[in-house]
Amino acid sequence: MNEAVPVSRVTDHGTAKLMPDVDRERAWLLTVDGAPQSYVDLDEPAHLEFEYTRRLGHVLDTVAEPGRALDVLHLGGGAFTLPRYVAATRPGSRQDVVEADRGLLELVAEHLPLPPDGGITAHGADARAWLETAPADSADVLVADVFGGSRVPAHLTSVGYVREADRVLRADGVYVANLADGAPFGFLRGQLAGFAAFFEELALIAEPGVLRGRRFGNAVLVAAHRPLDTAALARRTAADAFPARVAHGPALRDFTGDARPVRDEDAVQSPEPPAGAFGIG
Repeated sequence: MNEAVPVSRVTDHGTAKLMPDVDRERAWLLTVDGAPQSYVDLDEPAHLEFEYTRRLGHVLDTVAEPGRALDVLHLGGGAFTLPRYVAATRPGSRQDVVEADRGLLELVAEHLPLPPDGGITAHGADARAWLETAPADSADVLVADVFGGSRVPAHLTSVGYVREADRVLRADGVYVANLADGAPFGFLRGQLAGFAAFFEELALIAEPGVLRGRRFGNAVLVAAHRPLDTAALARRTAADAFPARVAHGPALRDFTGDARPVRDEDAVQSPEPPAGAFGIG
């Protein structure tokens, strides 16, 4: 058997590297300009390595009864970790994956091919532009995991974006996003305020140290028009290898405070992570 070797390629938005995991035979780490983007195990697509990805997986596990096929829209593709996960855990699901970096799509298709029967369709396009042309009421779940390097692009942070996400989701649909911030949480609080303007139910999943402002880190935002199963989410995240807390209700409203929704003309990208916040090795 040929030993897996790292692959490096300059794509549309940076230098992408695929590095094999020495401990798992067909597992790969994708980085773009040194920032970890995805981890995929081709033999075990239900294996989620990154902490935030596991939390997104917990949300996907609890939005509907186990095994039920869903229509899922993913904004941000990377190495397609979550689309592979949904295909494995919810067979028959239909999934659209929107990734702006076409060169990255080509690299992943070449080295980490998708399951042929996975119901996954890739689209090389800007996430906001694609969302604005997507049919209304067409998605059961919208997963947003879009980072330009280590920052969420500004045009995916405003109320105009939230309005489009709400339009595309079905009445009982669920929005889930990977975000990143640190104290005093100006970015994250603005995001919560924006989604609270459209969705009745919100939850935030993060490591306790992040929620207390002790360090910069990922936070998973969940939004819906129907009650979320926060008890099931809390059990899963607390029992995880990387324990996290689920904030919702009055505690989340207190966290949001007097923050206001972000208008398109005022939108900025998420803050620059401190050095080493998302490093590897």
